[in-house]
Amino acid sequence: MRINARFDVAYSGFDLKVDLDVPAKGVTTLFGPSGAGKSTVLRCLAGLERSNNGYMQVGDAVWQDESNSYFLTTQQRALGYVFQEPRLFSHLSVQKNLEYGYKRTPKNERHVEWDQAINMLAIDHLLQRKPHNLSGGEQQRVAIGRALLACPKLLLMDEPLASLDKERKREVIPFIRKLHDELDIPVIYVSHSLEEVLQITDTMVLMREGESVATGHITQLCSELELSEYLGDMSGSVIDTRVVAHEEEFGLTRLGFDGGELYVPQLPIEKGHGQRVHLLARNVGIALQKPQVTTSFLNILEATVVEVAVPDITRHAVQIKLDIGVPLLANISRKSLYTLRLEPGQKCYALIKAVSLAR
Repeated sequence: MRINARFDVAYSGFDLKVDLDVPAKGVTTLFGPSGAGKSTVLRCLAGLERSNNGYMQVGDAVWQDESNSYFLTTQQRALGYVFQEPRLFSHLSVQKNLEYGYKRTPKNERHVEWDQAINMLAIDHLLQRKPHNLSGGEQQRVAIGRALLACPKLLLMDEPLASLDKERKREVIPFIRKLHDELDIPVIYVSHSLEEVLQITDTMVLMREGESVATGHITQLCSELELSEYLGDMSGSVIDTRVVAHEEEFGLTRLGFDGGELYVPQLPIEKGHGQRVHLLARNVGIALQKPQVTTSFLNILEATVVEVAVPDITRHAVQIKLDIGVPLLANISRKSLYTLRLEPGQKCYALIKAVSLAR
């Protein structure tokens, strides 16, 4: 099952030309800088903006096909929409807000049950409160609940954490992840925060100046050399791991992946549980031989050079793509590249200075 959409909309000083083909499951994130057109794409998907030659299909259902003069209005599309601000009805209790969409959905179309949504979002104790008596994080969880209880076939989320502080973001993110783990509802999520994206995303659509630059699973997309320029200082590889063991005497946790293990500061996570990590390219060094002396590096992994980026004489650094069982990017100086004489197929060792945890 896929979500296919094509939109071409011209604005004064800005053109949107997007062709989407993403899975109709999990969380797909539209990622890019402000002004890239992410929210505009969401409005087109919702039917709030109309592309004269647009097309949109969710699974087997066509919602828009302008070549055949077919267009479903927003009210006719089975979708939920969560905005940057909660936009709750201030005069209604939490329960009444949640009932707004739920009661308007025919019983035979309710694939999200009342108790299921309430328990998943942990908002049972909030039902009798008014929105002004809720924290920002609580308000956003209620807004997500209201969208879910309309029983959508597609959930759109437009930077739902943008107005929250870091603590409230940490409160809400696990509930967004539950949408994937517990409900079979595809989510299209808009963000320009890579920290958010790493924690919730399955498929990423990288956007720039009104166009989709690339689409793919986040672990694959973040390891492409030609795309690293769009991520800037956050360029690096994303690896899905599992907790292998805890070394409590040293305050460390060992994470296993398809190539070896990584040491990280001890995590409050049980053995066997998943953990996504982000290895920043600037925190990865390269050695031709395994260090023969004692070193403070805990993460030294055998690697093979896969690709060397074309050096740019205006920059002091160059990126190298390695294979450690999974792709790994390293950012080294042009002088180091000259000294090491790296080329594809060459065996080496990756020295990882730090591991960033997406949690």
